[in-house]
Amino acid sequence: MIIDFHTHVYPDKIAEKTIKALGEVADVKPNTDGTINGLLDSMQNAGIDKSVILPVNTRAGQFDTITKFAKHINDTYDNLISFGGIHPDDDDITEKLRTLKDNGFKGIKLHPDYTETFIDNERYIRIVAEAKKLGLLVITHAGKDPAYSVIHCPPDRGVKMLSKVNELVPSEEPFFIFAHLGGNRLLHDVERYLVGQNCYIDISCSFSDIGSFSQSTDEDIIRVIKNHGVEKILFATDSPWNGQKEYIERFKQLDGLSDIEKEMILGTNAQKLLFP
Repeated sequence: MIIDFHTHVYPDKIAEKTIKALGEVADVKPNTDGTINGLLDSMQNAGIDKSVILPVNTRAGQFDTITKFAKHINDTYDNLISFGGIHPDDDDITEKLRTLKDNGFKGIKLHPDYTETFIDNERYIRIVAEAKKLGLLVITHAGKDPAYSVIHCPPDRGVKMLSKVNELVPSEEPFFIFAHLGGNRLLHDVERYLVGQNCYIDISCSFSDIGSFSQSTDEDIIRVIKNHGVEKILFATDSPWNGQKEYIERFKQLDGLSDIEKEMILGTNAQKLLFP
């Protein structure tokens, strides 16, 4: 089974406008039209069995609307798994996270750059701690976002946040995922602070020859995977910003990983995390 742990879709009525605006800001061309059907077509073409959809709450007060759309996805499509979203300025954080848990959501997505809030801010620490208590997975954008000059989730701050959360809610089970090889365009700090920690790393936007985000070489990617632990690496593309078929083919070309290790990253690790 192949699971893409990092994708995005938007309601049909706003998909075209949203994709156009985001693409212009980031100076990147999308590989789908940003709709559910666009993602489903991409998955079929790439041979992907399931995709995890990660909504982004860009402002407080979007929780109900985004949750409704995400729940519709989960109730309608067997091969799509939408996480929930939350904003650090939302009211009733605990109640909102319980709503997600009670409605069968597997986890939540955070984007510190879009909320202009550092990941080790007390508001994020509270959100992540409450999510951990409830058994929700948490994934965050990590590293440089081309639309922002300030990096709100660098590896050192991410590790600091996770350490505080684990003090508040002790548990040895990893539940937190840092996207973009742990920190887009921050390879040195990823290897200095994050590699080896008790967390997952997804490999979206990792290949420097696909898209325009990463500066990592194949050797960099393999080194991070091996040193962090293959069992804590998740295949992810950041569709629609990277093509799923192209990304799978590129991943399979990596030297230095056995077939079994590639199978773990492509799906086995995600299966264990999503369906324990």
